[in-house]
Amino acid sequence: MPTPITGTTAIPTPAANSSSNAMSQLSSNFSTFLTLLTSQLKNQDPTSPMDSNQFTQQLVMYSQVEQQIDTNSNLKTLIGQGTTQAGTYAAAYLGRTVSVINGQASLSGGAANWTYTLGATAANTGLTVTNSAGQVVFTGPGETASGSHAFAWNGKDNNGNALPDGVYKLNVTGADTASNKIATSVASAGLVSQIDLTGGAPQFVIGTMEVSLGDIGAIGH
Repeated sequence: MPTPITGTTAIPTPAANSSSNAMSQLSSNFSTFLTLLTSQLKNQDPTSPMDSNQFTQQLVMYSQVEQQIDTNSNLKTLIGQGTTQAGTYAAAYLGRTVSVINGQASLSGGAANWTYTLGATAANTGLTVTNSAGQVVFTGPGETASGSHAFAWNGKDNNGNALPDGVYKLNVTGADTASNKIATSVASAGLVSQIDLTGGAPQFVIGTMEVSLGDIGAIGH
């Protein structure tokens, strides 16, 4: 489990080191090039001087490469600043209850809770729970009335076996009397206990799962 944000969070920037190494290598190559060029100029035949076009083009090439490395370095700095700002913004979610709209919920202590909504009255509704590997672990009938419904799962499969704590996903399907599919949506709620920044974009830790900002539909108190 990632370490929670406390105070100032340092974000590693290996890309910056890469730019620094590239610039050092370019400087070394450029220095070698100038040394060779100076030697050639000193030892050239006065009656048949070197063509200046070739080394002028090489000088221009080094200048362009240097500018590209500088540009990349500046872009990476801006990206790093954006990541820091995103982390600061994400910290405002700590301790808040949020609604997760990707269908996932955290099973902890034999309990996972969802709400699902049916866009119309259904003739039949099916509930399917899958584990983090996408394997079906539970199926059952759901409510058929139009509107919002709660589903409290005890963490047991259809054979009555208790499943381990972790991240599970609920999928809801419904059809009317003419077998037309009904629009459904699924959400769960949980408390944001930590913010994980190790992957760059902030991930919100809720129980045993991590979700992105795009998976959060609403924020409570």
